[in-house]
Amino acid sequence: MNIPPIACIYIDPSSLKQFVASTFSICGMAADRASLLADLLVTNDMRGVYSHGSVQCSNYSHHFRHAQLDPNSTITTVRESPTTLVLDGGGGLGYFPCLEAIERVIEKARACGIAVAITSNHGHFGAAGIYARVPLPHGMISYVTSGHQLDLSPDRFVMAAAGGSPMAFGIPCGQEPDFVLDFGAVHDMYLGPEEMRPIVEMVPSTVLRSFGLGCACQALGGLLCGVPVDPARANRAWPGANQGSLMIVIDIEAIGSLEAFRTEMDEYSQRVRKLTPLPGIDASLLPGEIEERRYSDALRKGVTLGERQTDVLRALAKELGLKSPF
Repeated sequence: MNIPPIACIYIDPSSLKQFVASTFSICGMAADRASLLADLLVTNDMRGVYSHGSVQCSNYSHHFRHAQLDPNSTITTVRESPTTLVLDGGGGLGYFPCLEAIERVIEKARACGIAVAITSNHGHFGAAGIYARVPLPHGMISYVTSGHQLDLSPDRFVMAAAGGSPMAFGIPCGQEPDFVLDFGAVHDMYLGPEEMRPIVEMVPSTVLRSFGLGCACQALGGLLCGVPVDPARANRAWPGANQGSLMIVIDIEAIGSLEAFRTEMDEYSQRVRKLTPLPGIDASLLPGEIEERRYSDALRKGVTLGERQTDVLRALAKELGLKSPF
């Protein structure tokens, strides 16, 4: 899904951010929000997370222009304690309540050692790794997941129960790139029963593990956050606000020495780098390092975009009457 394209163009990140922000401004989003969202999406492109990068602005623009989501939603605090936070996204995109939630629970975790937030009543929150990275400079560990509205009618294949299944773990290192594992549990398995048969026969435990992880994401990031199993029970002012998220933050200093842990993580990363890579993969790296390498390359060379991304963005520019940045 996020393999760097062989045939590609390079574009200056600031130019791409300006274009993406313009697409949201045309849809009525306030300038500061449009700029923040553009920065998040283009940063994903720079890390090689193309599935959740600038190409998404086409989907989001569609949601705004067709009244599926509120571009300027109001975020409200539903419930709060010293270690917990519940935010209502107000029918907008998930990025804004989820960023607020992770930033607020960092302070709670600093005071209490651990804190948890859930968000509800919003649309797509993008890549889970966005939020898992926020606590890292503070010396904290994070877990993030999300769920969305399912339609589990009896004629559906069982893999539908695993939902979108995004999750991310963030673990701070010292001098080495931080550990960020950002993935979808069943993203390689959105197939029909017959297409899945040879995979199940070859690696049944892998399929069942992925299915179980996906269902856990749906339970914790969906059901726990007010997304009902039965879509008939959903009562939404904004139809696209069908998702929720769960975020847990742990302050390492509350349970041990942050400096000692970072030292161990650095040595772990260095030792892994010297191991024999998996077949077909160039290097042995802990999760998160390849994204940092790609980000550094993008700062020097520009954002790498393939034909699929540029086609989507050119079409969107034409539809909105904007000048294409390509």
